[in-house]
Amino acid sequence: MQVIEAMSMGRGDVFDSRCPARGVLDHVTSKWAVLVLVGLRAGPLRYSALRRAIGGVSEKMLAQTLRTLETDGFVHREVAPTTPPQVTYGLTGLGQEVTVHLAGLLEWIDTHIPDVQQARADRAAGDVSAH
Repeated sequence: MQVIEAMSMGRGDVFDSRCPARGVLDHVTSKWAVLVLVGLRAGPLRYSALRRAIGGVSEKMLAQTLRTLETDGFVHREVAPTTPPQVTYGLTGLGQEVTVHLAGLLEWIDTHIPDVQQARADRAAGDVSAH
């Protein structure tokens, strides 16, 4: 499908390198974005609580990921007028919608990690015909 045709129908064509949907795909499917979005699924969290929930994410990467997701309309940022300001992040309607799919992906990965690990072990052992 041509990008112009797809956009006139209100859709993108992620298979076309010129389609703006490619950027959204990149943003939503990055490791940290998936973990942030699914981490916010149960409800809004303060920055520090979100960072504790996502093991291994640096402050810089979390801030950058939140900024990108906010710009794309998946996350909203609320600043309480306190000293110091308390910042809370939550999902928008768009964020809630995409997170349903991402949570399913994470559940699938968690369920099938033994299969993936076995495939890796088989490959390392030279037995690629096992699967």
